[in-house]
Amino acid sequence: MERKTSPLQKVALVAALSAAGLVVAGCNPIRDTHGFTAQAQDQLKVEPGVDTKSTVLARLGSPSTQSAFDQTAWYYITTIQERYAFYKPQTVNREILVVKFDEQDKVATVDRYGMERGQIVSYNGDRTPTRGRELGLLEQIFGNIGGTPPIRTEEDPRDRRR
Repeated sequence: MERKTSPLQKVALVAALSAAGLVVAGCNPIRDTHGFTAQAQDQLKVEPGVDTKSTVLARLGSPSTQSAFDQTAWYYITTIQERYAFYKPQTVNREILVVKFDEQDKVATVDRYGMERGQIVSYNGDRTPTRGRELGLLEQIFGNIGGTPPIRTEEDPRDRRR
């Protein structure tokens, strides 16, 4: 005895399979890469004493940032974040390539740092108090009514000089 499926059952099966597919697709992380990305691994081979600022600039491109005061270090920063559906993105990898130069603009040292060297900085979310009084909602809405005189034009009969 063969069991026949109705068209309504077929539609329900397709809808259930589609919903299951969407749920599974929602479980895959969305990866975002921010900052510097090397096109090839040999591009990252910067040699101390051999390369200069111009060769590093040609090989790696502009740095993500430079040292603030002496301008002798270039930082190439790469950050990879993953996000699941609508959740807040999480940083899963961060690499920092630091190229330091000597007085002759030759590469002195090349250092690589990962997330293990990072530090979490906690910010204080408190507000700084300001002087003065705070306006209430009605004062904000109706506070300017009557505060300034109306704009008068030259044709206004009230503004005739005699």
